[in-house]
Amino acid sequence: MKFNPLTLIDGYKVGHREQYPEGTEFVFSNFTARSDKLSNVPAEDRDGVVFFGLQYLILDLLIREWNDGFFLRNRDDVVGEYKRRVDGYLGGDIDVSHITELWELGYLPVRIRALKEGTVVPYKVPMLTVENTLPEFFWLTNFIETILSNYLWKPCTSATTALFYRKLFYKNAVETTGDAATVPIQAHDFSMRGMAGPQDAAMSGAAHLTSFIGTDTLPAIDLIEQFYAPVSPAGKAAPIGVSIPATEHSVMCAGGEVNEAETFDRLIFDVYPGGLVSVVSDTWDFWSIITEYLPSRKDRILARDGKVVIRPDSGDPVNIICGDPAAPVGSPEYRGAIEMLYETFGGTVSEQGYIVLADQIGLIYGDSITQQRAKTIMNLLRAKGYATTNVVLGVGSFTYEYVTRDCHGFAMKATYATVNGEGRMLFKDPKTDSGIKKSLRGKFSVYDCPDNGLVVFDGQHTTEGCIMETVFEDGALTRFQGIDEIRQWLIAQLPKSDCQIIKDAA
Repeated sequence: MKFNPLTLIDGYKVGHREQYPEGTEFVFSNFTARSDKLSNVPAEDRDGVVFFGLQYLILDLLIREWNDGFFLRNRDDVVGEYKRRVDGYLGGDIDVSHITELWELGYLPVRIRALKEGTVVPYKVPMLTVENTLPEFFWLTNFIETILSNYLWKPCTSATTALFYRKLFYKNAVETTGDAATVPIQAHDFSMRGMAGPQDAAMSGAAHLTSFIGTDTLPAIDLIEQFYAPVSPAGKAAPIGVSIPATEHSVMCAGGEVNEAETFDRLIFDVYPGGLVSVVSDTWDFWSIITEYLPSRKDRILARDGKVVIRPDSGDPVNIICGDPAAPVGSPEYRGAIEMLYETFGGTVSEQGYIVLADQIGLIYGDSITQQRAKTIMNLLRAKGYATTNVVLGVGSFTYEYVTRDCHGFAMKATYATVNGEGRMLFKDPKTDSGIKKSLRGKFSVYDCPDNGLVVFDGQHTTEGCIMETVFEDGALTRFQGIDEIRQWLIAQLPKSDCQIIKDAA
């Protein structure tokens, strides 16, 4: 679908230019995660919201879409399309002279200042601010609110979810093995088929890649490569996204149920005689694979140069991986897949005292994984004496799509305006709200204070010392961040960051 960037708005935006007071010259707005009331991250693990996706929005929308869909098109055609749409929409002869003036200017007279992408931003601290750079285009600041929110809330939400998994796996890996080298692949993005179209999958999948490199969402790698080229300070880029050869049920079924062992043999020893390969193993009877097929091929698998990854894909993941306490005592179901794999293939014991499976065998579970189930799996493996690095979890669309803008209370609100040369504080403080919708005021600043973390100075009229940087101005990107920089910045931050709002700072 080809979009007209003028109509990438909520319909009521059409009339707002006329609704501002006469003489309005300047509007200043901010984009903020206001509340964790509906957060999909467990309460005890909330540190804030990861800021990610602005550079994609700027390059894809504010530059490419606006140039191709508006500024580089014939004036009469593009303005005429907009007038036809809004006349029919509102039922009248709508003045579009301001749209003609914008086309004649030839660029978006807007400035966006923002924190670094990859910053863990406390709730109620703005991630970015938007303002017009020419007085006659004051209306543009909040005209782009809808699409800015549309582009940003999902990647910020997914990056925040990914960071939760990263912290969970990192902590447990270090505590059970002393080594976090496998953590970047321990959460694998399986979400694409459950997302709302390829752009949704790419944006969310790219956010997953801020904390991990394991993914099956190839469009996410394309997005990172096009908009966050992996340039590292050392000059050597880390992988954007990786995976391994893996089967699906159609492959296993095609060989026939009676020939399942032969299918396994052909895949493990003929098609992929070395290296990593993942084989879905629950097509018919997962426990027979664990108790019969694998033990009978133990020596051949251990002699293989590479790892065979077993993938269960049904049932309760906690019970399948760690054991079902309701199953008959001593049964494979009671003991769980990790314990059964250790019984067959053996392993080593880390200096921390936890069992690590032999290098030639592993397990990935990619169905029905949630944040709470992931925590439970880590805890139960540790309780049984197994390193948490023995399992990779596939994170799917339930995790990355079962979310809304309200999970972190994202909103873009105007907080300052100039009318006939007079500065005015803009704010809302509804008596019918518990405080979530109470807004900041003024052309405030955000600082990084050693004792308080990120701090917003409500009402302040200066940017001196502010850690926000200009990233977009008058149609051009003015700051670039590569994916390596974002990853490094994200991991380098302190685990906790408290919000402090200082009222009425001078």
